Amino acid sequence: MERRNVMPGQGGDRYIPYEERTGEESVVYFTRDLSAQGLEKIYARVSRDLIGKVAIKLHTGEPHGPNIIPRPWAENLIRKELPEGTIVETNTYYEGGRYTTALHRETLRTNGWTFCPVDIVDDEGTTTFPVHNGKWFEVMSVGKGLLKYDSLLVLTHFKGHAQGGFGGSAKNIGIGCADGRLGKAWIHTTVGSADMWDIAKEEFMEKMMESAKSVVDHFTPHISYVNVMRNMSVSCDCEGTAAQPVVTPNVGILASLDILAVDQACVDLVFAMKEEDNHDLVERMLSRHGLRQLTYMKELGMGNDRYHLIDIDNGDVEITRADAVRHVVPFGAE
Repeated sequence: MERRNVMPGQGGDRYIPYEERTGEESVVYFTRDLSAQGLEKIYARVSRDLIGKVAIKLHTGEPHGPNIIPRPWAENLIRKELPEGTIVETNTYYEGGRYTTALHRETLRTNGWTFCPVDIVDDEGTTTFPVHNGKWFEVMSVGKGLLKYDSLLVLTHFKGHAQGGFGGSAKNIGIGCADGRLGKAWIHTTVGSADMWDIAKEEFMEKMMESAKSVVDHFTPHISYVNVMRNMSVSCDCEGTAAQPVVTPNVGILASLDILAVDQACVDLVFAMKEEDNHDLVERMLSRHGLRQLTYMKELGMGNDRYHLIDIDNGDVEITRADAVRHVVPFGAE
């Protein structure tokens, strides 16, 4: 259900330096340990409120996708820490390897997501979650299967995105929990348009964030966020083997109980890199006006864009964004 007669906000092509931000500060944990053990270690910092039946929202990827979170890392985490957990996904809006449940199941087998249950939550229908104080939507259509779960771990591969500029935790649930036929159409396509991707820039970011807010509000306080900054192509994992080559250095893993803080911190670490390291991903974010994701989350009251960055590799000392990326090396030279 879409509201009418609204105007999009502006500014998604401008990076706001930390010193210009105002408000409270959240906590974001950081590790440089890009491994199954690093993921397990940082997950422990944000797992305390995950209770009952836990859903794990991650992007399982198109067939043979090269840049998704390594399956063995997720398998190690789920087997050790979430043995009763279930990966949740939705079918795609576009035609491809995850367009129908049957195709999606085959892609899951191809990519090795066979070690735990995977629930395609829009397979048995949809439901709506309210969008509180949204300007575009009153409700969002999501996979009905989400109603079976008490908690949600948002496990995200942070990367670029063809339409969104970047994909973090908010994109993971804003698009990834909206059902494949109705919710995703509300976000991507103007009613009556022949172009299924005609919604872009600020309007797209705002609609995607309102969808994400509906999921956050449904699960809060039983929701946590982990972003893996590895193999960060400017392309989303939905592009699979057609993704653009990775040129941005690997950074590490970030986690928080604040969705805005964790996505903002990832963006900040990209912008803190040297220009020769970050130019492609920065250009992708700015050209798509992707930074509107962050300012609109703040306007919606979804979290804080200021935070304490805690280095869990070194006694929980607080570090700067420059510290976190000081020793990154060109991709492929690790």
